[in-house]
Amino acid sequence: MPRTNRPSPGPQAALIAAALAICAVLPAQAQNIDKLKQMKVSGTDLNIPPVPQTGPAADAIRKNLEKVKLPAGFRISLYAMVPDARHMAVAPSTNMLFVGTRKTAVWAVTDRLSTGTASEVKAFAPSLNFKVPNGVCWTRDGSLLVAEHNRVLMFPAAEFFYEGPDVAVAEVVPQGQLIPVEEESFNHGARTCRVGPDNLLYITLGQPFNVQPREKLKLYEQVGIGGIVRMALDGSKREVFARGVRNSVGMDFNPKDKTLWFTDNQTDGMGDDIPMGEINRATQAGQFFGYPYIVAKTRITDGGYDKDPIPAGAVNPQVMTDAHAADLGMAFYTAKQFPAKYQGGFFSAQHGSWNRTKPVGARVLFTSLKPDGTADKTEVFADGWLDGDTGVYRGRPVDVAVMKDGSLLVSDDFAGAIYRITYSAP
Repeated sequence: MPRTNRPSPGPQAALIAAALAICAVLPAQAQNIDKLKQMKVSGTDLNIPPVPQTGPAADAIRKNLEKVKLPAGFRISLYAMVPDARHMAVAPSTNMLFVGTRKTAVWAVTDRLSTGTASEVKAFAPSLNFKVPNGVCWTRDGSLLVAEHNRVLMFPAAEFFYEGPDVAVAEVVPQGQLIPVEEESFNHGARTCRVGPDNLLYITLGQPFNVQPREKLKLYEQVGIGGIVRMALDGSKREVFARGVRNSVGMDFNPKDKTLWFTDNQTDGMGDDIPMGEINRATQAGQFFGYPYIVAKTRITDGGYDKDPIPAGAVNPQVMTDAHAADLGMAFYTAKQFPAKYQGGFFSAQHGSWNRTKPVGARVLFTSLKPDGTADKTEVFADGWLDGDTGVYRGRPVDVAVMKDGSLLVSDDFAGAIYRITYSAP
């Protein structure tokens, strides 16, 4: 498949070098989880080096943010330098958040002085050996959950006990038990998580193929690969909540009607403009969302699935977005700082295409809802990380999160940063 206009190296080179230096001073990281579960020390150096927040990389990112376009009254600024920043979990009680990555780090980001800019970024629980800890979310009682590629960990009161390398931890799902080990893949292995209104843990499980082969259909349906699973917070009572999903890397509950909304990335190799991306709404357990038979009203030709009848009851997407724009994280806007137009709707991040003749995406969308809770209109909210003339990325948004003051955070794993969007009446 043709691929042009590959993104050139961004301004994060110095930041990545610093991050690698930080990792180099940490221990080789033999698996210490058994020690931590017994409240024993691991022997890891108590001093955790912080990520530099100033310098050429930060200056370059601030310069690039001048090119980001927002509606009148909105302003974007650099909140923190965070290497490989992916999904975010805003702490319940303090001015901090935890940030997952597709590598081996979870970052603790703290605004100690309440200035609206992070004052400290450092590795969280560096005595552990994380593996693709992309998904981070909170329980009602303030425990941090980290959904890795094939494990789920819980950290009680993480926002209060994150200063040292050793933290209390429990295994919700032990290593190798989230999916069958033989189904582990470097492709589509980033999980996201949310604790629902029912106090159950929801986890997205992308399927590793472009289009899964027929011999995998039964297994994936049983395990929940290519769908969303849910379970009790101790890992028990696991069930498949949603099926027929290719690769969801973002979800959130609408607090008004308790429905679960999620993004879905669709099949590659069918052309620039099909199939379109999806944002879906699950109103109950057990729903089927069409994949691999149909997505965004397009039949899937690989594997001959277009010759099969579409399973009865397949749920249509609420929103169809530009093909290959890579819709990832999303969050309902539950605060009051932004104008009434945005209150009750949701923001979603588009990472940007890698396999389209002319790249699209690298922006933040906003979707309003109708009185009945379904999607109304979707519009571009923040744009400018992708140069339309050259096809070069200056950043690639991954996730969005609402802060307690009503500002909106946007993570960017390409630039290695988190941005903060605020509003004041023009």
